[in-house]
Amino acid sequence: MEIIECVPNFSEGRRRPVVDALAATVSGVEGVTLLNVQLDADHNRSVLTFVGAPEPVLTAAMAAVRKAAELIDMETHQGSHPRIGATDVVPFVPVAGADIGRCIDLANQLGAMIADELKIPVYLYGAAARTPGRASLADIRRGQYEVLKSEIALPERCPDYGLPRMHPSAGATVVGARLPMVAYNVYLQNASLKLARSIARRVRERNDGLPRVQAIGLEVETGEVQVSMNLLDTDQTSIWRAFCEVATLAREAGAQAVRSEIVGLVTMQAVAGALGEAIACPELSSGLILETHLLGAARGKPE
Repeated sequence: MEIIECVPNFSEGRRRPVVDALAATVSGVEGVTLLNVQLDADHNRSVLTFVGAPEPVLTAAMAAVRKAAELIDMETHQGSHPRIGATDVVPFVPVAGADIGRCIDLANQLGAMIADELKIPVYLYGAAARTPGRASLADIRRGQYEVLKSEIALPERCPDYGLPRMHPSAGATVVGARLPMVAYNVYLQNASLKLARSIARRVRERNDGLPRVQAIGLEVETGEVQVSMNLLDTDQTSIWRAFCEVATLAREAGAQAVRSEIVGLVTMQAVAGALGEAIACPELSSGLILETHLLGAARGKPE
């Protein structure tokens, strides 16, 4: 059986009734299991995580995008996280019995549906990107919603699906396919936004920093600053290694890394890898986790 994970990010994290409506739209699709709903008021952003067979997941993703276009107005939206639309990004992730190719197909199907029905321009990213310059979300989001409004008709910024003009309230959407990753934020104390951005530049892979790490520095509504990272492959850069690198760079500048947070869900492999590195136990893996074996045994029982 094919199982696909979908992790759409929406430009709303302060109005709980709106996020509840998005969640209800997803959970109302037969064959889909809603695993997690996370609101982030500081970023004014929310993340849903759901799984299921490919077709129900595609149906649920489209229903959520449709509901977001109805309830979220980008003309009034404000938030510290980069964004270009009401539904900012929709990644498909292979979980079991499916490969990345299946997720690329789903991304193209959803992109065409969004553009045709809702008239929202769609960009493809990650493994679904049609050009190398669009593999990274940061490149697609350059300048965010406000700049894309004026540049979307430029040849280099035309969408992959739909007409080169923004939806009047829902903006644009990014859809893609990727492997499991960890969205990870480290908060700094006694630090400026300038320092957070400097640390982000030093840890990101494209600047010869940590392997498979994307990073930006942000200031949130509380006045705190953070280094916000996507850990694209925790076998190459674990959560623990990412935290230690940020903490070291902060300490060298007279600041402190005081806490961190994971956005959305995280795999057991990523958690085990971080713990193994933190306690100097490299042989620790999900294969040594009791619950992993219990779950495997339960799945092997006849119904």
